[in-house]
Amino acid sequence: MSTVEAEQFDRGMRWMERWGIGHLRRELLHDVTGQVLEVGAGTGANLPLYGRSAYTTLIDIKSDRLLLARQKSGESDTPASCADAQKLPFASSQFDAVVGTLVFCSIPQPELALAEIKRVLKPDGRLLLLEHTRGHGPISRRFTDWLQPLWFALQGECHLNRETAVAVQIAGFTIEHSSVHGYGLLQMMKASIASNR
Repeated sequence: MSTVEAEQFDRGMRWMERWGIGHLRRELLHDVTGQVLEVGAGTGANLPLYGRSAYTTLIDIKSDRLLLARQKSGESDTPASCADAQKLPFASSQFDAVVGTLVFCSIPQPELALAEIKRVLKPDGRLLLLEHTRGHGPISRRFTDWLQPLWFALQGECHLNRETAVAVQIAGFTIEHSSVHGYGLLQMMKASIASNR
């Protein structure tokens, strides 16, 4: 399959990396260890940031992006599958961490993906997310709500005003760390599976 579309996607993401997302990716991933599943791995922006004690498995809905990720990284032995986060092709309790960066905006039913992530995580596993979300201040909330219909009509998959932190908690995770960046439009979350009470 041609990687032309994936290369266009990669070029489109460069301005966001320069805007500071690269720094936030490093902060999110600096201490990730063990068996790691990255959902929506795209063209592999996170691959150079994992330490030696992280063993990554990549999935993305688009195989051309995964192909470009492996070409760029030189990591031809990194497991990678074209798969849907809403129906993960993995056994239960398999991963120490699941990572997602800028992916939950485009998953049609985030609650299904979060249920699947919870299933494949080990009981003491962590969910690590860096997402653009509905604004966290009055102005940024109005902006994302106002722009959402036009934005979605133009590109067809990204929801600018998703409240991902709320969805994560409803899915049965406890958010242990959360920070907001980028004028209130980006949110970093580190979560664990909530204990039964």
